Amino acid sequence: MRFLVMVKASEQSEDGAEPDAEEMAAMGRYNDELIKAGVLLAGEGLLESAKGALVRFTNGTPTVIDGPFAEAKELVAGFWLIDVKSKEEAIEWVKRIPCTDGAESDVEIRQVYEAGDLIAAVTANHGG
Repeated sequence: MRFLVMVKASEQSEDGAEPDAEEMAAMGRYNDELIKAGVLLAGEGLLESAKGALVRFTNGTPTVIDGPFAEAKELVAGFWLIDVKSKEEAIEWVKRIPCTDGAESDVEIRQVYEAGDLIAAVTANHGG
């Protein structure tokens, strides 16, 4: 099962603040653990929303909105894509993320929709 683990933005990350050397080292060690365990598929940090854009579709018509966007706590600052056996295993990995700066932060875990999920849904909806 693949899970997208999203680190929520903070005011500091939205201001473009870089992690200090201790935070970078701790995160490097964590990423190494994910790699050694064979569960890391991808992982990246994202630049602040001021350097991004939002494309909003209204009745099929796109409108481009330049960042910055909503409150920092609603934004994603980085992510990991991991492949584990269960949501519980994903949670256990997330609980190990180093939070060295002492600030409160949120990490969202979402299972990736797999092709097999679509097949099961279609079969269930069609009595198969």
